Amino acid sequence: MIDFHNHILPSLDDGPSSIDTSVSMLQHAQEQGITDVVNTVHFKHPKMEGKKVSFEVVRERLDNLNELLEKSDIKINIHIGSEVFFLPNLLELIDNPLSTMGKGKYMLIEFHPFNIPDVHKQVFFDLKMNGITPIIAHPERYNQVQENINIVADWLEAGCIIQIDAGSPIGLLGKKAKITSERLIKNNWFQLIGSDAHDNKNRNFCMKDSLRYIDSIVDFDLSHLRIQNPKKIIQGEPLNIDINYQNSSNKVSSLEKFKNFFKEKF
Repeated sequence: MIDFHNHILPSLDDGPSSIDTSVSMLQHAQEQGITDVVNTVHFKHPKMEGKKVSFEVVRERLDNLNELLEKSDIKINIHIGSEVFFLPNLLELIDNPLSTMGKGKYMLIEFHPFNIPDVHKQVFFDLKMNGITPIIAHPERYNQVQENINIVADWLEAGCIIQIDAGSPIGLLGKKAKITSERLIKNNWFQLIGSDAHDNKNRNFCMKDSLRYIDSIVDFDLSHLRIQNPKKIIQGEPLNIDINYQNSSNKVSSLEKFKNFFKEKF
């Protein structure tokens, strides 16, 4: 199993403060059957102001952690990625190797919990025109999505990929995030899942429990979430987004508005 979204490297962001905690977290991950993790360090987030985070620094921390793992029984592959905070100038960041993943073809993007600015539509279009597919991190945690789930439908229609936090459907991230994530799951409006692990306590690797719960509330196969989809992202391969709205009570007319926005650009 591959965990697509987590903060495992020490002393980089709001993840573990020590390398020993990183090792402990990865031990827990391995016990759940996780073989690969994508470390998605916060990038350009206001909480990172004053911290020097670069690809070189991340690579150094990863090398140090791998040295310890080689001396242990933990056999987990760690891939470098980032969680980019949405800014209107995202296009200016694409030459920075830390801003994208999957051979420069994907960007994991996080919004402020209470603000999804309208300009994001133009920014996403510009990224797509430059060969970069936006991956939306944990939309179920955004206030605007909780109030209007059709924002996610718009993103899917525009060719974006949706990543849900594993803690959301099992209630670890609040009631609203749980309800919204369950609606997304039942509509099959997501392609990736990640623990978003930050520590070994409240924000831990909870992939096993989450996937077990998700399997219990849907009647369609989601095995691709475990390996196939995240592996394609890591390798920079295209990920087909097959959206079926036929039986969805959540589809709304705003879809056409966003579709027309992109059509006009062509």
